[in-house]
Amino acid sequence: MTRRITADRRSFLVGSAAVGTAGLSGCLGLIGSEEGDDQQNPFGQFGSGREGRPEPGGTSIEDLPDLEGELHVYSGRNEFLVGPLVDGLESYYDGFELNVRYDGSSDLVNQISEAGDATEADVFYTVDASALGALADEGLTRSISDDLADLVPEQFRTDTWIGTSGRARTVPYNTDALEESDLPDSIMDYPEFDGDLGWAPSYGSSQSFVAAMRQLEGDEATREWLEGVVDAGIQEYDDEQLVCNAVNDGEIDAGFTNHYYIQRIIDGSSDPSIAATFTEGDAGAVFNVAGATVTEAAADPDLADAFVQHLLSAEAQEYFAVDTFEYPMISGVDPYGELPPVDELNVPDIDLSELSNIEETVDFMREVDGITL
Repeated sequence: MTRRITADRRSFLVGSAAVGTAGLSGCLGLIGSEEGDDQQNPFGQFGSGREGRPEPGGTSIEDLPDLEGELHVYSGRNEFLVGPLVDGLESYYDGFELNVRYDGSSDLVNQISEAGDATEADVFYTVDASALGALADEGLTRSISDDLADLVPEQFRTDTWIGTSGRARTVPYNTDALEESDLPDSIMDYPEFDGDLGWAPSYGSSQSFVAAMRQLEGDEATREWLEGVVDAGIQEYDDEQLVCNAVNDGEIDAGFTNHYYIQRIIDGSSDPSIAATFTEGDAGAVFNVAGATVTEAAADPDLADAFVQHLLSAEAQEYFAVDTFEYPMISGVDPYGELPPVDELNVPDIDLSELSNIEETVDFMREVDGITL
């Protein structure tokens, strides 16, 4: 049977706080500003505090269309992670008023859907492709502009939404207990893994992982996999950061999480006992994106489009790389730390927009005894 683990301490806050300090006040130089300027570029402070990082490539904020007017953004991304970035955008431009509503992705999709043409949302900015796909499926999004589409590889966008940063599924493992060679290359082999595993099945990213497995392997094989890891005693946690904390503490040997939770621990610890390995071409190696779309009801579609362009600016992409530890979407900005570039990951051939029906996958998971949702 599975066992649910909760914890009062959230050690990732220590690492994340350190990240924010480095990004905002430990700057080695400001992107987009020249020494001796009377007024430094406040947006350029983001992502510029990491020693040894080259100046990012891509288009600087200073070369993008100005943002002017009022814009309503519905954000399924956590304010803790992206609030400094979007607030910096508002402060950078005189005459730009940004109103952000933070909520769960599915709740925001429902709010936009129920309001229809009367929604205040100009931009929907969220954590994964499934929510973007759900809104697009209802015909509530506009086609993205050519200027936007040209910024991001085709596999990370559709006609109506575009990825702004990415995350890879990984297997975090305890380096005191295991070598990387001890870990299977195939996610489907983990029910037979000789070690203690952990995951967070109630977490959206885990559910998208199962949805991807259903798409790639079929329902029968996915059900067998779920039953297999449950029978092997996989431990349940409330979120994927807690899974990584448990791996690092030696509570479990390995788990299933997104890559950035591992990086938070590595970056915030002087002696971490955790590393990441990647499976090959299967659901355990899915690369998903956070992204944005302009709603059909947008009061000023050009302003909304320009805002999304700013999320793909050199400065914003560097912010995502070094402050939130996500994968940048544009060429010219490298991932932070020891992460392999996107083109070196063996990701499965999967249509991210087809992961939008998560409720069906949740019902599917509930049918398996021993999984708590």
